Amino acid sequence: MSKVFVNSGLSLDGGRKGMTSLVIRLFVVVALLTVASPASADWRTSMPAAQVAGSGDFTWFSLRLYTARLWLASGSWSWDKPFALELIYHRSLSRNTLVQASIDEIQRLAKHPLPSDTVQLWSAAMAEAFVDVRPGMNITGLYLPGQGCRFYVDGQLSREVTDPAFARAFFAIWLDPEARDAQLRERLLGVGGRDRGG
Repeated sequence: MSKVFVNSGLSLDGGRKGMTSLVIRLFVVVALLTVASPASADWRTSMPAAQVAGSGDFTWFSLRLYTARLWLASGSWSWDKPFALELIYHRSLSRNTLVQASIDEIQRLAKHPLPSDTVQLWSAAMAEAFVDVRPGMNITGLYLPGQGCRFYVDGQLSREVTDPAFARAFFAIWLDPEARDAQLRERLLGVGGRDRGG
């Protein structure tokens, strides 16, 4: 009978050595598949005690585009502590629309005009992080002070951006005192008329 080989290098009539090698290889593959790094897991693994601090809808010309939820690990919101901002979409929007709307707001809120290379770099990062969204989909941003942020699409990590300046500028779209939708900011922070822009 002729020998039949498989990709593992084990022949069907091979001995114990070949079988041991196959078992070891299978064990390694299973271990790699089952042990996920914290960064690739759902954002909640980074904030296991997170609770919703506030939520609200963002509308544009009477169209409800998304529901926003601010998640905090503990206490009140601050730029010095991790938090997550979850956006649950109610309308279909293209990736390009999300990127352009975000960079427009970042530029509007900037104290000084952003250099063109920064605009290009940040736009490219968001283009990698975002997707075309449909009703029911969500994009969650996890803010990590002094490190940057991570973006998750429907619970799966899509992009990590290790740029603290970008992270603060991005989340300022919703949390800066000059945010376009002041009422949504207040609902997210749960502070009524009080200002915690810090």
